[in-house]
Amino acid sequence: GEGLEKKNEDFAAEVAAASVVDVPAPKEEKAEEAAPEAEAAPEAAADVKISAKDVKALREATGAGMMDCKKALKENGGDIDAATDALRKKGLASADKKAGRIASEGAVATYVHAGSRIGVMIEVNCETDFVARGDTFKDLCKDLAMQVAACPQVDYVSPEDVDPEFLAKEREIEMGKEDIQSKPEAIRPKIVQGRLDKLVNEKALLQQDYIKDTNKTVQDVVKEAVAGIGENIQVRRFVRFNLGEGLEKKNEDFAAEVAAAAASV
Repeated sequence: GEGLEKKNEDFAAEVAAASVVDVPAPKEEKAEEAAPEAEAAPEAAADVKISAKDVKALREATGAGMMDCKKALKENGGDIDAATDALRKKGLASADKKAGRIASEGAVATYVHAGSRIGVMIEVNCETDFVARGDTFKDLCKDLAMQVAACPQVDYVSPEDVDPEFLAKEREIEMGKEDIQSKPEAIRPKIVQGRLDKLVNEKALLQQDYIKDTNKTVQDVVKEAVAGIGENIQVRRFVRFNLGEGLEKKNEDFAAEVAAAAASV
């Protein structure tokens, strides 16, 4: 939490706040109807066209991310109510609304890979010490540390963390490539931007496929944790250690080593 603003709450208040459980309003049961066509619904879902207006409405109603809303609408045939229920079941509804709240508590987790050649330290923040001491949060931190160890190409937490100087240099390099120069001048910036976006996402931890479930991204997992725990959770920073990194290694064959040892006797 170094450098982060902290809010002052006593422990009793934290316990009281953590004990409050959101009880969803009871919903009217719908009469079950025979619908033979329902079996074909999943196949037709992919062809459903979703309007920006519906995505916006669902996002305002749930607080979920834009892509999550669009996916939920497609999977539910464009039905906003059904999509809302689906997002609530997945724990994504209202998760984004918590993102602006101060998270200055949390934990520093570590992971050392088998053989002790790779190690990771990661700081993950939450809002209260009460949550930070919980097993759910601790397990999340450990999984995120393991994720960093499994992704050697990752250099920062989110795309917003990329170094502007690095981005400017890469843009200059891309613009000077022969294949770009052969394209019409009007579309060159768009092609280069697409390449840069791909490069940035490949280096961002939150954009990686989650190692325990590749159908999700790391960002999806964090959002699910936010919805389940009920607090804002932020991955703040991490550092990776590779044994011997940056050290010069001498290359000698075994025969040379034996000869050198014999000569010293």
